[in-house]
Amino acid sequence: MNGTALDGLREQLRGQLVTPSDPDYDSARAVYNGMIDKRPAGVVRVAQVADVIASVNFARDNSMPLAIRGGGHSAPGFGTWDDALVIDFVNRTGVRVDPEAGTARAEAGTTWADFNHATHAFGLATTGGIVGSTGIAGLTLGGGIGYLARKHGLSCDNLISADVVTADGKFLTASETRNEDLFWALRGGGGNFGVVTSLEYKLHPVDMVHAAIIIYGMEHAETVTKLYRDYMVTAPEEFGAFVGFHQGPPVPFLPEEWHGKPVCVVIGMWTGDPAEGAARWQPFLDVAPVAGSLVGPMPYPALNSAFDPLLPKGMQAYWKANFLSELNDGAIAAHLEYGSKVPSVQTSVHVYPIDGAVQRVGQTDTAFVNRGVKFSPVIACMWNDPADNEANIDWVRSYAAALRPHSSPGGYIGFMDGDDQGRISENYGVNYERLQAIKGKYDPGNLFHVNQNIKPA
Repeated sequence: MNGTALDGLREQLRGQLVTPSDPDYDSARAVYNGMIDKRPAGVVRVAQVADVIASVNFARDNSMPLAIRGGGHSAPGFGTWDDALVIDFVNRTGVRVDPEAGTARAEAGTTWADFNHATHAFGLATTGGIVGSTGIAGLTLGGGIGYLARKHGLSCDNLISADVVTADGKFLTASETRNEDLFWALRGGGGNFGVVTSLEYKLHPVDMVHAAIIIYGMEHAETVTKLYRDYMVTAPEEFGAFVGFHQGPPVPFLPEEWHGKPVCVVIGMWTGDPAEGAARWQPFLDVAPVAGSLVGPMPYPALNSAFDPLLPKGMQAYWKANFLSELNDGAIAAHLEYGSKVPSVQTSVHVYPIDGAVQRVGQTDTAFVNRGVKFSPVIACMWNDPADNEANIDWVRSYAAALRPHSSPGGYIGFMDGDDQGRISENYGVNYERLQAIKGKYDPGNLFHVNQNIKPA
């Protein structure tokens, strides 16, 4: 569809419609993953909800593919698509905090860095990922793993309501008391059910935390990983931390001799009694020689955005994910084999805990079904040179295959890549048929299919 055909839509918008003839088209079509090179018919930079309604109606009535972009962080690049109409929330990043009620409502283009900046002014936070540049909408709709999950549940467990434009162009609010079936599906079902324009969250008192980034030589990875596994069995829920595998990053607290070398890391925070913070991290400082560490009090948003400088927009990216019922010796062996071959300083292999408050929500209480596993590993490979694409993709796939014999069914939707569509029903398990039925009710024509797609019943 050419720009002239889109003129009818342009007249209905307050926001900007960017088409291939516009000078900023290339920047408007770009997403976080530089490997994605799609050419949409137009990008609507939303100014109001009315723009969303007009765009949904236009795409549906003209049989156009429709892509939704919140933070634009989708590893498969689902925030753009060839010949599609892209609804882009880049200019919609407002956050309104109600400190008395302990809630916040944020627009769909908000990142976690935006959100945390707003809520931290009141000493409040909610579970929100590991990277500050991640969008709140995509992460929450997929579940929402983060440092606070053990204590306060997933991001979707803290969702109070969401405003949604459905495939028929209707504007709905979904909550525990309004459009309850849609609210159930949004909490883990991804972007399958409509365009979420704003999200309301429950907040918790989180201000200064006792954080740690501890880095070890790879020769100590087995010892460190086994301590982490055993420690987390009895660790209080206020202890939110993960073990991972990186190349040594160029940070001031890591000697230059370690930069670019394979390392094992333990990263996280203690949100309990501040006086206990140092003691909670001491076992990890004692378990093996430490190459470099940053341990001490810091504002929660500082830890939540600590990786952002290493992860600018535009790098090549390919991800894979599994769930682990146990971090058993076989899984650890796979991590040691492939984690020692991390191909770039931007690549992150993390093993996140899925326990505590996450497991106090029932398997069928939300669409996020994976409540019985204990860990969620992600292999998030990112690099700069497209010449390395084939080798790095092969490394990720081989790593994931080595973990598979030790893994539970499915994998975290937010960590899956574009070639994981065949795992969708496996991932949702006993909730899949219900999700298909709700998809059939709100989007029977599968207008919202540029995602990890749930087919309508």
